[in-house]
Formats: sequence, C-alpha cells, structure tokens
Amino acid sequence: MKLEITRSLLLLGALGIATLAAAAWHEPSPGVIDSPSHLANCRVPPNVQAKQAARPDHDLLLFLFGLSQGGIAPR
Repeated sequence: MKLEITRSLLLLGALGIATLAAAAWHEPSPGVIDSPSHLANCRVPPNVQAKQAARPDHDLLLFLFGLSQGGIAPR
C-alpha cells in the first residue's frame, strides 16, 4: 500500500473518531443547575426553629483580627 493512501486512511479514521466524540459530547445546560425543583428537596419542616441566635465570641474575633494584621494576638 502506498504511503499516501495509508496517510489518507489514517486521517479519515482520526476525523471519524473526532466526529463521533463531538457528537457524543454532552454538556449540561444552565437549566439543569437553575431548575426550581431543587428547592422542593431541601425544605425545612415547619416545626423546626432556631433555638437562639448565635452570639459572636469577641475574644475570637479579636484574635482573628490580630492574625489578619500580622501582629501577635493579645493575651
């Protein structure tokens, strides 16, 4: 078999495989992510309520502020 024929057959085979791969490619649309049905699965029962509002720990906040400034936290 001539070299030109072999090259052309390999090129046609590669293009065929690339065409099949492009046809099989499935990328989900944004509608899958933004569908309103995901809210129906995550509903909270009406009898569940927060016990108390969370209170911040001021010492921890001061420590984190000191760390973010690069200094030593107060003791």
